[in-house]
Amino acid sequence: MPQPDHIVRVALPAAEDYPEDVAAYFAKCDEKLGMRPNVLLAYTGRPEKFRTFTRFYNQLMLSDDCALSKLEREMVAVVVSSANRCYYCLVAHGQAVRALSGDLQLGEMMVMNYRVAELSPRHRAMLDFAWKLTTAPHDVAEADRQGLREVGFADNDIFDLCDVAAFFNYTNRMAHGLDMMPNPDYHAMDR
Repeated sequence: MPQPDHIVRVALPAAEDYPEDVAAYFAKCDEKLGMRPNVLLAYTGRPEKFRTFTRFYNQLMLSDDCALSKLEREMVAVVVSSANRCYYCLVAHGQAVRALSGDLQLGEMMVMNYRVAELSPRHRAMLDFAWKLTTAPHDVAEADRQGLREVGFADNDIFDLCDVAAFFNYTNRMAHGLDMMPNPDYHAMDR
């Protein structure tokens, strides 16, 4: 049974109505990805928010100016999304974990229960922290940050970890609120 075929449950503009820079961004998506991620399409009705979202996402998840590797950032994205039961992000970022790790099972473990994965102490601490920051943020204390330091996280690393976890808590809520569906293409990628 296929997933529902809508992108979101709010009206979106037609592609011919996109501002020039937004249309150019999607042309790059078509070229590099072979698709237009639905999360980006969801922002087309608010072009300035589209610009802000894409700039922030690209800086956070794709730049080299982060203490976490791209795989680690994607692992955090999936674990946060698992805690929040965000279908869109579990599908899309679960695929990214598969692609970046080359491990078909790791993506599934991150989606379903990261605790079953045989992880390094660094990754276990990182994901435990992201889970706690998502499910019980008011309980995060200095002992939690110190636990990260004990497995090699510097304070800038902790900042980056919080930044990624916080971003996906935000995007998960947008996806839930708009009933956002992932691109069907993600389901078959890197399997």
